[in-house]
Amino acid sequence: MTKNGTTYDAGNIQVLKGLEAVRRRPGMYVGGTDIKALHHLVYEIVDNSIDEALAGRCDRIEVTIHKDESVSVRDNGVGIPVAEHPSEKISALQLVMTTLHAGGKFDESAYKVSGGLHGVGAAAVNALSEWLRVEVKRDGHLWLQEYDRGVPRETVRKIRKLEEDEETGTNTTFLFDRQIFLEEGLDMRFETLVNRFREMAFVTSSVFLSLRDERPTVERDMNFYFEGGLRSFVQYLNRGRVVLHDPVYARKEADNMEVEVAFQYTDGMAISEHSFANTINTHDGGSHISGLRSAITRVVNKYARDNNLLKEKDQNFSSDDTREGITAIVNVKHPDPQFESQTKVKLMNAEVAGAVSSVVYEAFTAYMEENPREAKKIVERCLMSSRARSAARQARELVMRKSALESLTLPGKLADCSERDPAKCELYIVEGDSAGGSAKQGRDRHFQAILPLRGKILNTERARLDKILANNEVKALISALGTGIGESFDIKNLRYGRVIIMTDADVDGSHIRTLLLTFIFRYMHQIIDAGHLYIAQPPLFRVKSGKEMVYTYNDTQHQQYLQTLGGKKFEIQRYKGLGEMNPDQLWDTTMNPEARTLLQVTVDDAVMADRTFDMLMGSEVPPRRRFITSHAAEVRNLDI
Repeated sequence: MTKNGTTYDAGNIQVLKGLEAVRRRPGMYVGGTDIKALHHLVYEIVDNSIDEALAGRCDRIEVTIHKDESVSVRDNGVGIPVAEHPSEKISALQLVMTTLHAGGKFDESAYKVSGGLHGVGAAAVNALSEWLRVEVKRDGHLWLQEYDRGVPRETVRKIRKLEEDEETGTNTTFLFDRQIFLEEGLDMRFETLVNRFREMAFVTSSVFLSLRDERPTVERDMNFYFEGGLRSFVQYLNRGRVVLHDPVYARKEADNMEVEVAFQYTDGMAISEHSFANTINTHDGGSHISGLRSAITRVVNKYARDNNLLKEKDQNFSSDDTREGITAIVNVKHPDPQFESQTKVKLMNAEVAGAVSSVVYEAFTAYMEENPREAKKIVERCLMSSRARSAARQARELVMRKSALESLTLPGKLADCSERDPAKCELYIVEGDSAGGSAKQGRDRHFQAILPLRGKILNTERARLDKILANNEVKALISALGTGIGESFDIKNLRYGRVIIMTDADVDGSHIRTLLLTFIFRYMHQIIDAGHLYIAQPPLFRVKSGKEMVYTYNDTQHQQYLQTLGGKKFEIQRYKGLGEMNPDQLWDTTMNPEARTLLQVTVDDAVMADRTFDMLMGSEVPPRRRFITSHAAEVRNLDI
């Protein structure tokens, strides 16, 4: 049938065979083709080794980044089966590596608990790799098969006989395919893998995990081994924070699953919650987090009522009241967990909430009754949170936005743009009136808005929400963004597709940028998660040689350019602040979409981001001093 110049008949129906579907639509299997998806390839292979550990067949996992950017994952498990599959008539190893929804995780007799549920991980990695080599030690021999973009070069072959004392296991080595991962400069990040494997070692106690980087720039390695489980994880996260009590810890079988939980209150304002299912980090939470929250709220309210710490006229604490300042981690091991997607960011099993709630309620009730002094501290902290939240609710009403285009009041200092489609709009958050004036004159008024802030905003890491909302600069920022804050936050009301922090390239500018990042991370993190937050990159120098004028953006680039001038005469202007640039210069270097460089703010690891913001902006000085001292070499050229 033909209509409007197009045809649609039986010939248009395509059947994607083998791993072609993965290469055609990688986002369905690993979340995309960006830096997060690249690291997800490693996680998929490591998760298979972790499943061996959960089955009690593995206690050592070694990951190596080689000089050519290929990655090896080796474990001492029993090894992937290599014998011929009874129905498919090919090696089970080849079946696992080339067929979607094929694997041992569907057979409960092989794996009681696992994270690799869909039989997709290894095959997807194979499909998205330029080449992959898998070596298996089992059945008395070393076996090998190699692949090119998911296609086996040959059948599984026997290489040699194993020595008597040689361990069994699987070693998978792959090089990601740059025909799929096209972004320039994409490579494996050692720090990203370190953060992930540290988490894995905490939630899979008594398993040794190692990471080695053999690339020539800097060879390094890290080892992880923890016996304390989630209790040790909480203590690690709260290192450098003022804590109110020892961690509350429980580990128990409930409703055919294992629940492990640990939490501890601090004197901070931030809520730090992390959840795992079969050791997989469920970044978006799910039913296990819901069960944890409800149980904690019930226990605190019951204890406060029973001990007359809440009066009859007082309202019960809300979940927000009982979570402020808490660091909590929950991990469930479930025989059949249901995730929201292949990337496993949210746990969906409804029955998990009840199981977690039951375990937490029993353990926390016992702790409160056995430790009355600590229990009173916890309740008093919740009382302060409740009062501050009530005050914040009143303050919030003064700054919240009704919709993306209609507001109660926009700040007078905001120079808004004329475009009304938020996706096409940009907001520059600028430091000071001088830079604000240049930015307002240099911008494209059609789609670029300017919000100048006076001085440094409040350090929101150390202040309660009611104090934060009383700050004029914070109120102006919330009003301009239009999303509201706290309970009223709605990302759909964001008035600008890009929110760009543009501060001076000096120490004060860096401090203001950090204060803004802290506020957005703690109270509007959805803006970061949705990819709307950016940092502008203004130049440090302007070099004029004859009629040629060049801008350089850091000391290294500056020195390299000066060397190219040879004996030519030149003049250098070093910009101390954005206000030193005239509007045309600011447009040409920092605001023109055709020429500027923007750094997108992302959070690869919420656990480490949480610790870093607490360390840099929290009340404890020693951890911050240690961090600054250890990184002194990196900042020695800053103007102080």
